[in-house]
Amino acid sequence: MNTNAVMDLGLQALLTAAKLSAPVLLTALAVGLAISLLQSITQIQEVTLAFVPKAIGVALALLITGHWMISEMVTFTNDLFAKIPSLLGGGG
Repeated sequence: MNTNAVMDLGLQALLTAAKLSAPVLLTALAVGLAISLLQSITQIQEVTLAFVPKAIGVALALLITGHWMISEMVTFTNDLFAKIPSLLGGGG
């Protein structure tokens, strides 16, 4: 296993992690921004007003994109298992 193979695997793992976390993080960011604007406009500084909508938004994002996330992880894992012989120098 050479340095290029390790770098390629690391890059693929980071890109997959970014793809999988993006829907949840972007949903939390959008909901948090909207609630912050609402709190700034109304001057209501309640902690639960920021937490509960974010939690609901993240849960909805996981519900909507969960199947896609699982299929992406299964594909990534299958690709890794398929690369094992070539990584160990057995050919392929």
